[in-house]
This record gives sequence, structure tokens and C-alpha cells, in this order.
Amino acid sequence: MADELEDLVDIDVYDDGKPVEFGWLQGPNAAAILAAVRGQGPVPKTGLATRRQLRALGLRPGGQNAMPGLSWRNGRRKAYFYRIELALPKRTPTLAQERALDRAMAARQTCPTCRRRYHYCLPLKTLGSCLECYDGTPADPATYTLPPGHTLAA
Repeated sequence: MADELEDLVDIDVYDDGKPVEFGWLQGPNAAAILAAVRGQGPVPKTGLATRRQLRALGLRPGGQNAMPGLSWRNGRRKAYFYRIELALPKRTPTLAQERALDRAMAARQTCPTCRRRYHYCLPLKTLGSCLECYDGTPADPATYTLPPGHTLAA
């Protein structure tokens, strides 16, 4: 009889391998967690945090699997939780990575016509240039920097 009990395995036929997902305010401490996700309250003392909350704490998930999460708006919005004690510090980019990111952003922010670098991304796919070069709309001088080598007329 003891040998027969050792061979038995408990199988959940309804387990699909995905993490558990709670609906609107169904999870444990869900109201406080949802307020924290929206930025309207502190992180609860459950030891769980969303990616955004981990980022505010200077942490990253660090390869751990997501814990059960909350979903709202008929499943279109989801928040998965990660354990804070398993989270790792955020990695800092190297100088070469920062230089590559700056060059990529410069390509998106620089007008090919007037060579001004704006503080926001330009609609280069649709217009092909900044608004001032496209239709003459004057740009605020506080929103761009002058191209290198440009000197003032005065």
C-alpha cells in the first residue's frame, strides 16, 4: 500500500503554466497595490513591486520570473509583480553605449535641412524636416541648439 502512495503524483489539469492573474481588486492587498501602480500611494509592505516601482527604487527584476499580477480594463492593462529581495541594482551604461544612444537620438532630433538639433524628435518620416523648414512655422529658439561651427551675426 505504501508503494502505491509513493507512485501517485498530484496533477492539476487546469494549470496552463502561466502565472496566476487576478482580476479587478481580487488579489491580496489589491487596492493598495493598484494605488501604488498608479502612483497614488506607497509601495505596500508585501515585498512585491512592479517594474516601474523597481525602477524608482533603483532596481531591476534581474531575471526572476514574474509573480501573479493584476489586470484591469478587461485584461488590456496588466501589472506583474517581482520580489524586491531578488531584484538587482540597475546597470549603468558604458561610455560607448551612451555615445551610441546620443548619436541615435541626434539622428532623430536633427533637421537635415538647417542642421539644428531640437530637444524633441522631429517628424522626419512624414515631413522630412523641422516645421520651420517645412512650412515656415517659426521655432522657439529655446527648443533647439545651433549646429556646430555656427557663429552669431553680431
